[in-house]
Amino acid sequence: MVSVTTGIIWIVAAAHSFAQTARTLTLEEAIQLSLQNSKQLKLSQTNVDIAGYNIREIRENQLPSLSVSGSYLRLNTPNINLKIKTSSGSDTTTTEASSLQVHQAMYGMASASLPIFSGFRFKYGLESARYLEQAAKLDAESDREAVIQNTVAAYSNLYKAKRSVDLVAENLLRERERVQEFTNREKNGLLARNDLMKAQLQESNVQLALLDAENDLKVTTINMDLLLGLPENTVLAADSASFTMLKEEGNVNEWEQTALTHRKDIAANGIRRKAAETNIKVAKADFYPSLALTAGYVALNIPGVAVIPNAMNAGIGLRYDIGSFWKSGAKIAQAKTQVYQLKTNEEILMDRIHLEVNTAYYNYVLSKRKIDVYAKAVEQANENYRITKNKFDNSLVNTTELLDADVAQVQSRINYEAAKADAVVAYKKLEQTAGVIN
Repeated sequence: MVSVTTGIIWIVAAAHSFAQTARTLTLEEAIQLSLQNSKQLKLSQTNVDIAGYNIREIRENQLPSLSVSGSYLRLNTPNINLKIKTSSGSDTTTTEASSLQVHQAMYGMASASLPIFSGFRFKYGLESARYLEQAAKLDAESDREAVIQNTVAAYSNLYKAKRSVDLVAENLLRERERVQEFTNREKNGLLARNDLMKAQLQESNVQLALLDAENDLKVTTINMDLLLGLPENTVLAADSASFTMLKEEGNVNEWEQTALTHRKDIAANGIRRKAAETNIKVAKADFYPSLALTAGYVALNIPGVAVIPNAMNAGIGLRYDIGSFWKSGAKIAQAKTQVYQLKTNEEILMDRIHLEVNTAYYNYVLSKRKIDVYAKAVEQANENYRITKNKFDNSLVNTTELLDADVAQVQSRINYEAAKADAVVAYKKLEQTAGVIN
């Protein structure tokens, strides 16, 4: 009797040590933590930042450009022959200046340019970049919804793993009590040795099942810690209240309409299509000339020959590439093809959304029905075990039937708890496919 008491104390301590030190999280708290610490969302935000930097780059290209250069040159002894127009007549006279010794030259230059018109490249390029930034933000929102769904699934797995440990540990207590009872009856000649060995084998199987359940719980907890950004040794427990409220499934056609108006991937594809249409205009901008304000400054110093300290210029520069008429065809065709790709991708998305919404909807309907079936199965298994136990006590059934009824009872309770968690995950999946998960 002492060994039984010791075994019960050990099982109770092992089963409840997790709960005593665990940090209980609600589903909403788990989602908030995952959103705050998700590495995927941080990566998605960098894509949004890059799109913003592209807009900034285009705007900066519209600012004035200024360049400065200068040189100092060492020369050999050149032959200098200066030809200077004299004021006494129209003829040019030649002045020999071979006696000049020129060994160095210095000059400095500064030039500035301000684009005025560039064939609408800046206008349409900026418009396209803004569209792409909006699409990147929508992609980040879509990633956010995926993180929420992954968190819900991980939270559900944590709950199922913990409930499995609790139920199997509870069953192991009963198996050990039965083994002790059968041992006493076998000693008194009231039970066959074979029946005792069956009970002991059942106890061993349940103990192995408990080890598996505890291992699954450890792995699930580590996965949850990583998902929430918590230290790996943080012990977590799911709040059972998160799995008690189930919502109505509604109408599948309404869910499809919701998806068409709320799905971020559809919106992002539509915006990228606008950006691609704008890129056609960017490609056609090569057909227009470029106009810019220009200014320059030059300083030149050749010792013993010439000093020019302030040669300045200002004007308007015009550039027109006639070759763009036969060089821009591929670029325009490429932009048009991209528009066609995005249009086709939208049709593919429509088909995929139709399938995803219907699959998620009927999976949720199925999961709710499973809860009802498993609830009845728990009642039936409990009643079956009670009747079988009474019959066994009155020697009307054998040990095998009793142990089978015991296994069926435990399994029905595990299935019922898993069905409740799976239904919550299925509903959140339905919300995700409709673009309204929160």
